[in-house]
Amino acid sequence: MVVETHSRKIEGGYFAAPGSKPPKAGATRRRDAQPIKTTFRKLYDRGEFPISVVHDSNGNKLNWQVSFSTLDYHVVLPLFFTGLSETVEPYAFIARQGVHDLLSHGGDRVLQVVPQLIMPIKDALNTRNPSVVCRTLKVLQHLVQCQSEIGLALVPYYRQILPVFDLFKSRNGTHRFPKNCP
Repeated sequence: MVVETHSRKIEGGYFAAPGSKPPKAGATRRRDAQPIKTTFRKLYDRGEFPISVVHDSNGNKLNWQVSFSTLDYHVVLPLFFTGLSETVEPYAFIARQGVHDLLSHGGDRVLQVVPQLIMPIKDALNTRNPSVVCRTLKVLQHLVQCQSEIGLALVPYYRQILPVFDLFKSRNGTHRFPKNCP
């Protein structure tokens, strides 16, 4: 802003010093200053999930100790979705792989749980951590692809999910998501 007063030009804003710029708002800054101990981590540490990690030559896998048909998806799936905001291993791997396993074997039961998944998805996106946001996007893709009606079931919740995507849409080359997003 340039203001002319009688014979001289003054640069800067009304209260700003000449040549200064306004401070950055920090809308896309990471919000994980304090590591949060999610409900997923607490329950996993207590051994309440019917899973174990199998270390294989092809990589790690989850061994489910119960069949997927006996799991209560209204309880288990939202708990695994809360683990999406984890950044510490092995919790991040277990949550990510558990979500993908549950979505792959869920069938019609996933659609009924969609309203309970919105808050964990929103919390994971609000960390603004690029790897967590990327992981959550991949899970959202898998969620929508696992049953045809899930895309329509997410429409009422767009107002809660889409604002974070709006922040990341204009990121340039230096702030892109990781190429090897898990």
